[in-house]
Amino acid sequence: MDLSSASAMPLQIKKESLHDQVANRIRDLIIEGYLEPGSRIDEVQLLEQLGVSRTPFREALRTLAAEGLIVIQPSRGATVRKLSSQDVFSMLEVLGHLEKLAGQTACERASDADIAGMRALHEEMLGYYRKRDRLPYYKLNQEFHSRLAALSGNETLQEIQQNIQGRLKRIRFVGNGTEDYWAEAVAEHEEMIAALEARDGDRLGEVMSRHLTNTWDRVKDSL
Repeated sequence: MDLSSASAMPLQIKKESLHDQVANRIRDLIIEGYLEPGSRIDEVQLLEQLGVSRTPFREALRTLAAEGLIVIQPSRGATVRKLSSQDVFSMLEVLGHLEKLAGQTACERASDADIAGMRALHEEMLGYYRKRDRLPYYKLNQEFHSRLAALSGNETLQEIQQNIQGRLKRIRFVGNGTEDYWAEAVAEHEEMIAALEARDGDRLGEVMSRHLTNTWDRVKDSL
């Protein structure tokens, strides 16, 4: 594992912190590809670069393992989970149906204040898009999809959506890897927010489903 290319990325945690803060740092390294799929996580190197003790670090690894981002094997350490093309296709296929249902039900159940909050989140995303700041955009994008699932009012749907979305973090980031792909995804989000504001459940459901189908088209050649 070589993190020399990540030298511009803030890694140092200046004091002992909660394990979730450590998990956030490692998760970002995985999302942006500094820790590549299938690679072994070098505990010694990361402990030094993050500036934390072994206990919060290992707690962070357990958190990431529960999210499906890494695999921990006894006596062999941790590796970044590598998804096959079939894994990704299957998860995106299911996620497309889930988010279609989420969009349809959110239009029925969300309050006006909920929808205004989604518009504000969308505008914040656009601000990062205009600056071409990919990681903050990506994180708000993830929040957008999670909040839309929550607006469905269906806890089972939300739980499954979060589980799949968590395992696809790196894949979804790759999906905006070119200017054309990113622009297409932003245009789809414009359609989503317009349909939500119109409370057009069928339209929003169709856009959500199409968005996930297009995500597969954007990432399949990189797997």
